[in-house]
Amino acid sequence: MIGSVPSRHQEIAENLRHQITTGHIKPGERLPSEAGLADRYKVSTVTLRRALAVLQGEGLVEKIHGRGNFARRPPRKILYVGGWGTLDPWTAAETALRVSVRTNTVPAQGHLTTLLSVPTGSPLAEFLCTSHEGESPHGLARIYIPRDLAPAGVLDDEFPWRETATRFAVLSSPPALVRERVSARPPSPDEASALRIGSAAPVVAITRIATDTTGRVVEAALLVFPGDRVDAVFTTHSVTDERQKQG
Repeated sequence: MIGSVPSRHQEIAENLRHQITTGHIKPGERLPSEAGLADRYKVSTVTLRRALAVLQGEGLVEKIHGRGNFARRPPRKILYVGGWGTLDPWTAAETALRVSVRTNTVPAQGHLTTLLSVPTGSPLAEFLCTSHEGESPHGLARIYIPRDLAPAGVLDDEFPWRETATRFAVLSSPPALVRERVSARPPSPDEASALRIGSAAPVVAITRIATDTTGRVVEAALLVFPGDRVDAVFTTHSVTDERQKQG
């Protein structure tokens, strides 16, 4: 049986893929301009951009607006440890990673009222976090806690976030229960832009809800990682029935 003949843009993608994976084009190196590549391969810029789109979707090429296309550095995976650790979005993050944090006070609206089980308009402390290795983004987090639970000074401009650059933890004591929902999905346009990934590249999305001993929700975290940059590890603990222990 005769296989299908690859289209021209697939041939170009394969040629560039080979140059990148064999090191002929170095990680971080800027590719020739799209017009220059189109001329080299004797194709239209439309065909050339289709080839680049294939490589962008594979994570081999990164397009930076106003600068051009670059061979992407091999992604370094980080470890997300599920359950109670320090309630940081990058548990066990390497020191090479830094976390930028923006804080705000926002009213609970829409899905936040459901996640935190609070009335509409309730004040929430919002933490918008991005982890980076150099200039490469590795993950996003939106973390919300009831405003009255925010530690003193944590929302102030003077709070020393730089001292906790790789260990982001808001709560000072562990919650009684942490529930996490994990899904793989395409990124939203804002997520794709912030993470510098293609719209077809899958992300790992984690919704984490922490409650205290009274059942009050003390934190809701919405975490997003490119699928090729994170390993999520979850440990299940068996619970022994006290009646069995006493029997």
